[in-house]
Order: sequence, then C-alpha cells, then structure tokens
Amino acid sequence: MRFLYPIELEPYSVEDGGGIGVRFPDWDGAVTDGDDLAEALANARDCLEEMLAHRIARREPFPSASPADGRRTVGPGAQIGAKAALWAAMLQQGVSLNELARRLVQSSTLQVRRLLSPRHASRAELLDAALAALGKELVVELRDAA
Repeated sequence: MRFLYPIELEPYSVEDGGGIGVRFPDWDGAVTDGDDLAEALANARDCLEEMLAHRIARREPFPSASPADGRRTVGPGAQIGAKAALWAAMLQQGVSLNELARRLVQSSTLQVRRLLSPRHASRAELLDAALAALGKELVVELRDAA
C-alpha cells in the first residue's frame, strides 16, 4: 500500500485573507491551508500524518488513495509511514497486537503498541522485523519534493 494521497489546492481571495487552502478528497472533511504554496504543502503533510495517527490510535482502517489524475500528492514522513504500513498489514491479515507480539517472540503487546504509537520513536530495524513477521517489507521511494 502506498500512502500518497491526492490533494486539491484552492487559492483564497485577498478578501478572504489570501493563502492557499488544501483539501484531501479521500479523507472526509480533512482540510488545511498555508500563506503560500510551500507552507500549504508542509501543513498538508502534517495534516495527513495526524489523520494516519488518529486512525492507528483508534484502530481503524485508512481510506484508499484515489488516483492522482494530475493532482499533487502528499505522503507522510518515514516514521509515521512505516507505522501506517505496519497497521495496514495487520488489518489486512487480521493479526492482533497479541498475535504480532507472539510472532516477534521476544516482544510484548506493550512493545507492539509502542511500534504502532505515532508519538513513540521506533527503531527502523524493529519496524522491519514486525513487517517481516507479517510477510511484508518496507520499500523506500525517493521523489522530488512538491
């Protein structure tokens, strides 16, 4: 699963205070903005990371990303992206926190919760091990900044 979501940009009029609005069509009601394009895109990334973190914390699935169809896309940072990938793989396979801890042998359910916690800095090798226990691997992609 890729976590690149299309965004729609809308310039605000001077009467409305200027700036650029950002809307995520795949996330109901998710909006942010910025004074200029760079700030709007940075805020869009932050908004996406918060939405992913919220879904992980509530143990809910993520919406599928629709095709970009020429629109800009926004993705999360590496840490939250890896945690989102782990959660998506667990959901896809119906694997509980307890079951993943069992597969990791020397891990507890608390350690698995920490792996999924967006606020906990997890080591990459632990995330890799958890994904491998699910038969998955994380692939890094480099692209030009928006």
